[in-house]
Amino acid sequence: MFAELAGPARIAAAITGCPLRIHRWHPRRQWASYAGSVVRTSASGAKGKHAGSGRSGCSGAQPRRAPIRVVLVALGACAVIAAGTVAGLAATGSGSQAHAPGATNGPSADARLSVTSLAPSARARSAQAHSPAAPSPRATPAGAASRRDPFGAAAASYLAGRAGTVLAAVYDLRSGRTWHLGQGQPQAEASIVKLDVLETLLAERGQGGGTGLSASERTLAEQMIEDSDNDAATSLWYAVGGAARIRSFNARAGLTRTAPSSCVVCPGFAWPGWGLTTTTPEDQIALLRQLVTPSSLLTGAAREYALSLMRDVTPSQRWGVSGGVPAQVSVALKNGWLPLRGAASDWQINSVGWVSGGGRDYLMAVLTTGNPSEQYGIDTIDRLAAMVWHRMG
Repeated sequence: MFAELAGPARIAAAITGCPLRIHRWHPRRQWASYAGSVVRTSASGAKGKHAGSGRSGCSGAQPRRAPIRVVLVALGACAVIAAGTVAGLAATGSGSQAHAPGATNGPSADARLSVTSLAPSARARSAQAHSPAAPSPRATPAGAASRRDPFGAAAASYLAGRAGTVLAAVYDLRSGRTWHLGQGQPQAEASIVKLDVLETLLAERGQGGGTGLSASERTLAEQMIEDSDNDAATSLWYAVGGAARIRSFNARAGLTRTAPSSCVVCPGFAWPGWGLTTTTPEDQIALLRQLVTPSSLLTGAAREYALSLMRDVTPSQRWGVSGGVPAQVSVALKNGWLPLRGAASDWQINSVGWVSGGGRDYLMAVLTTGNPSEQYGIDTIDRLAAMVWHRMG
């Protein structure tokens, strides 16, 4: 910096006939960091004596030459300030982060991560404008964007002409996408609650690589799932600890809107009260996912055991989410049916399960209430399931 000031100083001295006193210029750098980007500011200041009133800037100088000297001194000062400004800018630039050999000219990692950056340089703005956009944390899974809604307008049109209330959900295991149908309050589970009882039992007993079930528990589990036996379900409901333990398992499994029934023998209700446990299709999808994907709650042997029972339900109960599905395709399901207010009206008909094969791999849960008869509700779910099977292809 001083070499740059020597030339202007000598010129001013030669013109004025007296030495021009140049005082040292001290650049001060101020650094401020904002959200991962660094903003640099610089300021300059000069310290020196001010000439007193009526005193010249050079001893022995003639008064008549004062105006000329003032002008020349001013010109010299301007030269000093200009040189200082250039030097200050150079100093600011020299404080920039040096690029390693082979490094890009784009912004630093901190700058790229910054959400708000004050006064980015033109180079940084250009680099950001041409850099590829970062993927969204909730980016659409591969293939999901091109997959059709498995319910579609046809399903809505069909259900518009049916009695009762239908809620459904489909989860595609290939894309990770979920579709929903209908709106309403949680509905009674009827016998699909038996799957919740089984999973809670397996989670309580599971150790190491096995199921952990005793011979008697295995017999009861097979009767409960394959034949939908109510007495077996009641025995295992108590064996797992009832509503409190099932509620605890559900919380760990991610179910948020399922409420286990508080009674097994309920006043004024002829059927086992565990069937009055309420749930949503979304919660049933969460429960099914514990069986078809690696889970910290269930061992691999426990998951396969539960699915084997669901694949082997008695032939008279192979309806529901299996509707319209070819015989060679694997279907693991559990159905439920319950007359809520007498056998002649208001049937709760439900079906949940996993369909895998024929180029498809999905979970489906359907809850229907207000059906005028058991068969009416079964027909509704069968037809809806056939539409889903067709559109998932």
